[in-house]
Amino acid sequence: MGDTILTIRGLTVDLPKGGDRAHAVQDLSLTVGAGEIVCIVGESGSGKSITSFATMALLPRALNVSSGEILFEGQDITKMSEAGHAKLRGSRMAMIFQEPMTALNPCYTVGDQIEEVFQAHTNMPKAERKSRTLALLEEVRMPDPPRIYASFPHQLSGGQRQRIVIAMALALNPSLLIADEPTTALDVTTQAQILAMFRTLRKTKGAGIMLVTHDFDVVAEVADKVVVMQHGCVVEQGTAEEVLNRPRHAYTRQLIDAVPGRKADAARSENRNPVVLAVDGLEKIYRVPAGFGRPGREVHALKPASFELRRGETLGIVGESGSGKSTLVRAMLRLIEPSAGKIIVDGHDIARAPYSQLRMLRRDIQIVFQDPYGSLNPRRTIGDQLVEGPVNFGVPRREAMEKARELVRIVRLDDEVLNRYPNQFSGGQRQRLCIARALMVEPKILVADEAVSALDVSVQKEVLRLLAEIRDRMGLSMLFITHDLRVAAQVSDNVIVMSKGEIVERGAIASVFHNPQHPYTRQLLEAMPGQGWEVPDLSTLPPADA
Repeated sequence: MGDTILTIRGLTVDLPKGGDRAHAVQDLSLTVGAGEIVCIVGESGSGKSITSFATMALLPRALNVSSGEILFEGQDITKMSEAGHAKLRGSRMAMIFQEPMTALNPCYTVGDQIEEVFQAHTNMPKAERKSRTLALLEEVRMPDPPRIYASFPHQLSGGQRQRIVIAMALALNPSLLIADEPTTALDVTTQAQILAMFRTLRKTKGAGIMLVTHDFDVVAEVADKVVVMQHGCVVEQGTAEEVLNRPRHAYTRQLIDAVPGRKADAARSENRNPVVLAVDGLEKIYRVPAGFGRPGREVHALKPASFELRRGETLGIVGESGSGKSTLVRAMLRLIEPSAGKIIVDGHDIARAPYSQLRMLRRDIQIVFQDPYGSLNPRRTIGDQLVEGPVNFGVPRREAMEKARELVRIVRLDDEVLNRYPNQFSGGQRQRLCIARALMVEPKILVADEAVSALDVSVQKEVLRLLAEIRDRMGLSMLFITHDLRVAAQVSDNVIVMSKGEIVERGAIASVFHNPQHPYTRQLLEAMPGQGWEVPDLSTLPPADA
């Protein structure tokens, strides 16, 4: 490791009065050296992102640095003027934000947005700016840089947008790069490319990297040092080898214990229950009409797909973004019209049912969406939202409210939550409420569409365990959609692997994990981060610090 680039000493950031605690960050100290990757780990609300925003001098007005110093290349960030901050940002320090779609301007092309960095900090002529921009696009491994240069953000995939944000951050070779959860919602293969890029930057550019994450597998893949935060305080820090293999603090051990396994358990006994869902030759073709000299074309989003789901079974559907997972489920629920095929539930073909019957048939299939924050109406109480489904099907409100009380207890919440609003709950609590809402109409099938991908590892473990318990208790069948085979292995009995709209492999989860037959499945398994790290047996370690 080279010279120290960033030194944070005794940093305290105050929260507004009336918050759940006095400080967002309290008495935090850490260093980042040249060519060093320092990972800040913790759950939502631990102060990770506040630390990164304070370092970039991007804290919102409501948050105030009350003590401490942030020394970047010898200058105290907390004592600089806004003009001084602006001069440093983009040139000497840069940040990669968690959600690239909100970090990019939808009204400007990718080329214009990268060139803006050169315009703001240099006197470079336009031709050179374009040349440097194309070179950056090639450096972050974008296919066909001239096409990407002229594209708008919405025309690119999530992984491509994230690489564009990385290219903007690297434009002027900053000495400090801050990455705030840059791989959270990415497919495992895209995630592997981004992490490989960070390792390359450390070697070729000598940049110091502060990586904010809640994923210990990512930490194991790239970190030199680890800082663990809880409730705004550092509870443990040290080398990656020390923290990952010999964690001292109870909270660190709790996080490591929640890491999804990279191996599937032995398959359960064969399920011989009746089939509750039979999908036969389900297909979706989008037809793009001709226009402005462009010929018409067809997009085969879902090639003929067939599978069965038995009562009490959990079927995992795995694949990257664009693999056809969501198209399959949307067509199965008739949220989009399938082009061909059958969807048999309880003897009825949903694919051919008239709209007058579709409402009642959909009662048997309920869905839990990926984003619990966007799934609940912020203006209505939890009770009102839970009883809405049964009331719409003719259940008296009093009876529906009793059912709601029962279900919130099943998802391990108190009855009083029914009188509260969504903004009064954490992400994990909201997702449990979404599960309760889906169960209110007593469906036969529960669809979980990336239902845990954005949750902290400990909350993710809790929700996965809850889903398995509810399945066994209520005799539900589940379709579990994810891009992460590690997560699928925790709850699935069988799995379908999809690529480019086609089912390329299927079988028992243990069989697919330990003996994958298709090259694409092997590619997904090989891309999982942290494969060189074995989660330690925490029971053999000395007693944890409080």
